[in-house]
Amino acid sequence: MIGLKGARNTLGTVTVNSLLMSILKNADTRLLSTCRAVVVPRFGGPEVLEIRHNVGIPDVGATEVLVRAVAVGINPLDCRMRSGYGRSLFEPLLPLILGRDISGEVAAVGSSVRQLHVGQEVFGALHPTAVRGTYSDYAILSEEELAPKPPSLTHVEASAIPFAALTAWRALKSTARINSGQRLLIIGGGGAVGFAAIQLSVAAGCRIVTTCGKASIDHVMAAGAEEAIDYTSEDLGAELKGKFDAVLDTIGVPETEALGIGLLKRDGHYMTLQGEAVSLSDKYGLVAGGAAATVALSKKQVQYRQSHGVNYWWTYMRTDSEGLEEIARLTREGKLKIPVAKTFLLAEAAEAHRVRESKVLRGKVVLEIE
Repeated sequence: MIGLKGARNTLGTVTVNSLLMSILKNADTRLLSTCRAVVVPRFGGPEVLEIRHNVGIPDVGATEVLVRAVAVGINPLDCRMRSGYGRSLFEPLLPLILGRDISGEVAAVGSSVRQLHVGQEVFGALHPTAVRGTYSDYAILSEEELAPKPPSLTHVEASAIPFAALTAWRALKSTARINSGQRLLIIGGGGAVGFAAIQLSVAAGCRIVTTCGKASIDHVMAAGAEEAIDYTSEDLGAELKGKFDAVLDTIGVPETEALGIGLLKRDGHYMTLQGEAVSLSDKYGLVAGGAAATVALSKKQVQYRQSHGVNYWWTYMRTDSEGLEEIARLTREGKLKIPVAKTFLLAEAAEAHRVRESKVLRGKVVLEIE
């Protein structure tokens, strides 16, 4: 108290209040040094995942936010990374902390953070190439990777949304630049990205046809699809040829690529989530693989422009603050939701991965941070 009185007399009440706020603002970063995290010490099956209790918490950078995790979503990318996808980038950096999605509470903020504050509930997603993921008690994200959590959602529900929805947003809004009245085909509408894409497209005023398994038909129709086609027993009719302004292919095998390309209008956009950039980099190394990927993509773009008059793209999730804000708005309005099928505790991450890869559940698998 004596010190504060002296400071108040010297610096003035406003300055002292600012100092106190700064101390409180960064209290967690001073008090915390380690936490629990699920790490990948080597690539392999779910059994390689380890829970470690003394993982260091990095310092919070000027534009960064330390989030106390309450729930983290499991994405297909997490399982693929655990198995070695992206090894050309990640292998030298092992052990890795997996995870991209998060919902939790702000524990500390960097000096340049202006829109978020300590104690605020937030949700968001890391970029695919982030090394320190979210399967942890505490995660660090940039301010633009986070948004206030919609109060209508639980942390579990919120953690299922950002990565999948931002992946769909990148394809639909940044690449195809969809507009009201357009007709879109979503191949694989039953998955998280496809389901998010349906809802984002409907909110934009588009008409949607989607393919999915029989068990997902009612699900995607309720989300706003105009027509749902069971890919296991039905064919997209010839009458749909040339009817679509854009196709988002979440499956990305040769058969779905040929289907999507053939159904596009001239100048339409075909977008696949299964681009070859990472696989070619894993095969040939970052430099040679990156060059090979550029050639492969350019070849496909020229091929389909000449043969069908359409645009061909590989699409990936990227950090997009505008997109995340729009996604948050739509969730608040009840226009965007991704169902959660099952939750596990952080220490049960290996079992959660086994269940996720079994594909017996429809909906996201989420880790709750107890």
